[in-house]
Amino acid sequence: MAVTKIYIVYYSLHGHVETMAREILRGANSVPDVEATLWQVPETLPEKILEKVKAVPRPDDVADIRPEQLAEADGFMFGFPSRFGVMASQVMTFFDNTNDLWTTQALAGKPAGIFWSTGFHGGGQELTALTAVTKLAHHGMIFVPVGYTFGKGMYEMGEVKGGSPYGSGTYAADGSREPTELEIQQANYHGKYFAGIAKKLKKRPPV
Repeated sequence: MAVTKIYIVYYSLHGHVETMAREILRGANSVPDVEATLWQVPETLPEKILEKVKAVPRPDDVADIRPEQLAEADGFMFGFPSRFGVMASQVMTFFDNTNDLWTTQALAGKPAGIFWSTGFHGGGQELTALTAVTKLAHHGMIFVPVGYTFGKGMYEMGEVKGGSPYGSGTYAADGSREPTELEIQQANYHGKYFAGIAKKLKKRPPV
C-alpha cells in the first residue's frame, strides 16, 4: 500500500506548540502506512528580540520548510501560537509566501488540520482556529476538524484544557504553564485521527 505522507508544520516560540507537534507526530505515525514528519516555519524575528522575549532554542532535529515543499505531502497539520487572537506573524508570512502554490492550486483537495497555543481563555482558542481556516480555504484544502471524537476528554470541566472541536490546543499562561497530560493525550489522538482521515482520502480516485 502506498504511504500517506503527512507534514506537521509548526512555529513555536516558547516550546508549547513544539511539545504538541511532537505528540501529534507520535499519534500520526502510529497509523499503519502513514509517514509523518516535523517541519518548522522559518523565524522572522531578529536575534535581539528573541533574546528579550526569552525564546527557547529551535530544535536541531527539525528542519525549516520552504513553501514549495508542501506540494510533496498528502496532508498537513499546521501548529502555531496565537497573537491577538490570530496565528503568529511568522506563520502568516509563511502562508503569504505560498502564492505560487495558490496560483496553481497545487494543494487543492489535500486534507489539513490545525493545533495551537494561547496564553489565556480570551487569547483566541477558537478565533485563532477559525481565522486559520481562511488560509486552507483559499488553497482549496479540506479542513479536517477533530470534532468531539476525543470523547469524554472534550467535556472535561474539572481542569483547564485547551483545544476545541476545531483542533487540539494548550494554554501557555505567562509562558510557565506546560501542556497538561490531558492536552497531550488529545494531541496524540488528534494526530492519529487526522492520519486516518488523510489515509482514507488518499485512496480516493482523483476527480
